[in-house]
Amino acid sequence: MTAKKTKKPGTGKKQVYLVDDHPIVRQGLIKLIEQEAALEVCGEAGSVSEALAEIQDVEPDVVLVDISLEDSNGLELIKTIDDLGLKIPTLVLSMHDESLYAEHALKAGASGYVMKQAAATTLVQAIEKVLDGEIYVSKAMSSHMLKMAFRSGGEKSRGGTEALSLRELEVFELIGRGNSTREIAEQLNLSVKTIETYRAHIKDKLHLRSGTELMQKAIHWVENESHRIN
Repeated sequence: MTAKKTKKPGTGKKQVYLVDDHPIVRQGLIKLIEQEAALEVCGEAGSVSEALAEIQDVEPDVVLVDISLEDSNGLELIKTIDDLGLKIPTLVLSMHDESLYAEHALKAGASGYVMKQAAATTLVQAIEKVLDGEIYVSKAMSSHMLKMAFRSGGEKSRGGTEALSLRELEVFELIGRGNSTREIAEQLNLSVKTIETYRAHIKDKLHLRSGTELMQKAIHWVENESHRIN
């Protein structure tokens, strides 16, 4: 566990709190953010429970959070921050495809979404935009969301996946990318039995009769959603 930190007084810099379960990633982000004259990292955590315990004391200006964390997921942290009435904007920084997860993040209360593959300048721009009270997504994603907002039956066009929980969506995506049950379990740090349970829930919610239908549906969904914003 990282040492508890408090908001640094009198610096005039915007305070950024980092939540990512990879220490090396956090260290890289600290170096990147603190190169900016107007930004400063005031704390870091690898789990939702640790982050919640510190964020209320540190009172950062923005929280930068990954989706996949040690004990839960970043969207649960975002929802909890909102439920607690903390007026702190959150920006998701994730390896997960923006076209598949950005809308879920924004619905959870996030102020923006950036993929980890993005350039360093993009992340800084996203932080600055969120700090200004605006929403940040890529131009392509913004265009896609506008189209969906004005398209009748938009939710139905997503193949029913709006019924899936975030974890079920993660499993569904990994199935669509050709991963076996064991490989999914390893990537999400869960047991094979748990993944099998998620698979059963997904089949039930999407009205699929077999594992083959599930795989076909998942592959089609990943291909369709990945190209939808282009």
